[in-house]
Parts: sequence; C-alpha cells; structure tokens
Amino acid sequence: MDQGIVQSLDHPGANITGFAYLERTIGAKWFGLLMEVAPQVKRVAYMFSPKAAPYAHFYYESAVAAAENRDVRVEVTPVTEPAEIEHAFANIGSDGGIIVNPDAFINGTIGLVMDLAAGHRVPAIYGSGGDLAKFGALIVYNLDLLDHYRQGGKYIERILNGENPADLPVRLPTKFQFAINLKTAKALGLAIPQPLLIGADEVIE
Repeated sequence: MDQGIVQSLDHPGANITGFAYLERTIGAKWFGLLMEVAPQVKRVAYMFSPKAAPYAHFYYESAVAAAENRDVRVEVTPVTEPAEIEHAFANIGSDGGIIVNPDAFINGTIGLVMDLAAGHRVPAIYGSGGDLAKFGALIVYNLDLLDHYRQGGKYIERILNGENPADLPVRLPTKFQFAINLKTAKALGLAIPQPLLIGADEVIE
C-alpha cells in the first residue's frame, strides 16, 4: 500500500492481491532484538542495498524511531559493492552493532558480511532466513518462507476456483523464524537473556 500498488490491504482493488514480504515495523523488531542481546551497543548501522531494496527505508525508519527514546543512534548505511561493506564494518567502532537488511545484493555477499562481523567482533542481526545461524550468524529473524509460500498456494487455489483477486485482502506475514547462535554470542562475550532463548525457534550451541 505504501508503494501505491494497492488501494488498501483489506481491499486491494484492480485485479491484484498477494502477500507482503515484511511489514514496515520489522526494523523496530530487529533493533529491539539486537539491543536485548547486545545492550552495550550505542551505534547501529542499518546496512542495505539501495538498488536491490528501494523499499528498505520503510524498515530503517521504524528502527530509527525505536531508537529515539534510547541512547542509541541508528545510522543508515547503503552499500553497493563489497568494498563499501568492508568500509562500514571498519568504521562501526567497538560500541557498534549492525542490522543486515534482507535484499538480493546483501544475500549475495552474505558470506563476506558474516566474516566481517566475526572479524570485527560486531553484534549483528540478519533479516534473511535460511540457515544463517547454523553458519555463525548471531541472530536471524525473518518470516517463515515455507509458511508464506503455503499460504500463497491457498490463495492461488481460491482464485482458480473463481474468487476475484481484488476481493482478497493482502496478507501480512504472521509466522516468523527466530534463531540464535550461542557459539557466536560466546565469542562476542554476550550473554543471551533466558526469555530470548525460550522464545527462539532454534538455538545453535
């Protein structure tokens, strides 16, 4: 709706409906989780590709808003090539953390991002799903893609059975995946709060 594709979520209009990838306040969620895990952080770089993710401002604006009442600064950090990713990590500082946006460019360089996070000892939360936590990502929080596709399949069935797409509300994600890597936390000297461990879908030990 913010991008002008549909009239509203409940009544998309025209001949279109579907499933939103992430809701705009997800940035605040990523920020909050990062601060719970690494409360010593005072600067947070929100890393994204402006070419691959022109929508990212919806996410980082909510992260900036969430930081307003705390002694933390969220810095918008656009990157377009690997050298800029390296520069971002080199300049984050000892009190820094990073929110890693899920977009095609970032996902294509995710190995570099994770290596730099480990090398610079920077707490990072990743918006991409998959098995990143198994490979060393400190925190991963994103929608459950399998559930997302399953719900999409149900919509396709309804449309094939004659329902008008314009009458089907655009759905926001309701099921998420949350993973924590305790090995990475230990390497960074972080103690994960017990409520987060209980609420995580997967804890890598």
